[in-house]
Amino acid sequence: MKSQNQASGVFSPVLTPFDSDLNPDIDRLIEHCKWLLSYDVGLALFGTNSEANSLSVAERRLMLEKVVETGMPAKRMLPGTSTCNLPETVELTKHAVDLGVLGTLMLPPFYYKGVSDDGLFDYFSRVIEGVGSKSLRIYLYHIPQVTEVPISLSLIERLIKSYPQVIKGIKDSGGDWENTRSMIDEFSEEGFDVYAGSEPFLLQVMQAGGAGCVSATANVNPGAISKLYREWNYSDAGKQQSNLNRVRRAFSEFPMIPAMKAAVSRLREDSDWLNVRPPLVRMGAGEREMLFEKLDSIGFEMESQETA
Repeated sequence: MKSQNQASGVFSPVLTPFDSDLNPDIDRLIEHCKWLLSYDVGLALFGTNSEANSLSVAERRLMLEKVVETGMPAKRMLPGTSTCNLPETVELTKHAVDLGVLGTLMLPPFYYKGVSDDGLFDYFSRVIEGVGSKSLRIYLYHIPQVTEVPISLSLIERLIKSYPQVIKGIKDSGGDWENTRSMIDEFSEEGFDVYAGSEPFLLQVMQAGGAGCVSATANVNPGAISKLYREWNYSDAGKQQSNLNRVRRAFSEFPMIPAMKAAVSRLREDSDWLNVRPPLVRMGAGEREMLFEKLDSIGFEMESQETA
């Protein structure tokens, strides 16, 4: 089982709102972050579903600064700081560490395919040395179906042995439960947090001694996902998990990011929440109607708890 001093819980790769000119909308972002925190969902800003790779370095820096400046707890933030080049990854990571975040979520550099573990180890080592901070905590991000650059168990072992105070966990979005369980079994005793990459694996991860999940649909279903994290050992946990799975499947029938933004748009009664950056395309009225009919048919309604 994981040690009690590890970070754990539910985190959301926070959706990035854009204004009509497709600039990041800081006010809407802050409102959404406060809403997520009201359900005890942490902020994995600049993840896949944040459209992070459609944001510039300057935009990411400014957005994180503005969110931290509101007084929201930096120790509930796990921002993505990876790029495909070493200098910008070092810059973004150092900036996040200086702002006092819990840690940084880090993809491998993914433009070049078929790279070796030696090359990846060198990359992460140079990031760590380039940041040069005792406060640095890295959470790896394994999503090989997107990056085509997997993070192997042997690479994790090598990184932990070389940087035990820095390499603190992983988000496993590979969708292979056996791989996730192997990470927990092999590394959790060493203080390594393993997060499911989506909530359909949340109950299994918690039963196996994992840390929680970092899930896209925590953007739209934060209360229910957070509840299962707290109540994973309750008698109705299986039923809770089944309900979460139904909601996840409904959103997965559509392009995920536009669909989640459509749901937030309906909750907020705010059409600007539909905006996405190219090459993504916002949901049209017909698609939105199909999505909402699907969500209504399973009894799903986003929770409208007021933010502080």
